[in-house]
Amino acid sequence: MVIDGDRGGMDADHGGGTSDEKKLAWPGVTDHPEPDHDAETAPAGSLEADAAPSPATDASGPSPASSVAPGPAERRPGAGLAALSLPYQIVAAIALSLIGVVACAHIAMIFLHVAPSNTLTKQHGEVVDDWVYPEFEQNWKLFAPNPLQQNVSVHVRAELANDGADSNSVTRWINLSREDGEAIRGNVLPSHVDQNELRRAWDFYTGSHDSENRSTGLRGELSERYIRRIVMLRLAEHGYGGAVERIQVRSAVRHVGIPAWSDEKISTKTEYRELPWWNVSPADLPETDATGRSPRAATSPQAVEAGE
Repeated sequence: MVIDGDRGGMDADHGGGTSDEKKLAWPGVTDHPEPDHDAETAPAGSLEADAAPSPATDASGPSPASSVAPGPAERRPGAGLAALSLPYQIVAAIALSLIGVVACAHIAMIFLHVAPSNTLTKQHGEVVDDWVYPEFEQNWKLFAPNPLQQNVSVHVRAELANDGADSNSVTRWINLSREDGEAIRGNVLPSHVDQNELRRAWDFYTGSHDSENRSTGLRGELSERYIRRIVMLRLAEHGYGGAVERIQVRSAVRHVGIPAWSDEKISTKTEYRELPWWNVSPADLPETDATGRSPRAATSPQAVEAGE
């Protein structure tokens, strides 16, 4: 039998209230107090104080959820033209534009020079030639390669004035092309003069004269003077400069041999083309260069045409 006092003690032992207290519908549920957001003022041992982040946790770094949005990126210094001031940018842009225009014009001139004959080259051929010669000379043709199939050598002999003799003496034929070949062979950086001067001079002559050595244009006489200057320059190297009265030039042409697998028949016999004797004038001598330059500087077609 349970008395009221014992019952009340049992109720108190089980967390219940006394008979004077109002009992809850669910004895295991109690009313929670309002959460206190100030962790520092929360009483020790409370749920709010335990749930609040510790200073050590804050020092370890912000969590992804609480990370601060990054501000605007720091501006880096410019590179290239952007690093220059506005006046220098304008100057650099103008300089680059001029370089580009000159490069495009040069490529166009070279293309027209090596291209087959067309309307532009017929109308502006002189402009193209003035741009290309002599520094940018090209010895090939676009779309129409024409490799050399002949070996051409230029020879010269001279008539020397003998003091006190009844007649003048004539030297042997001197192979000028062979001398150029010996200067080029084995040379890592051969001279442009040794490679092209004599060869182009002979091409200049044959292109302005017919097979009978008659001039076919206004540049015929110029090509003859050009050849004489080069020849006298070479003879001066042999010690014949001042004593030469007349010179005679000839070419020796021999076709390249046919390969063994070809059935073509070509004669490899050397054919000679002799030019008439030319009298030597003081203007043809290397010593007449009064500008102080080397004699080779006055042997270009432009210098000959200018009368230097």
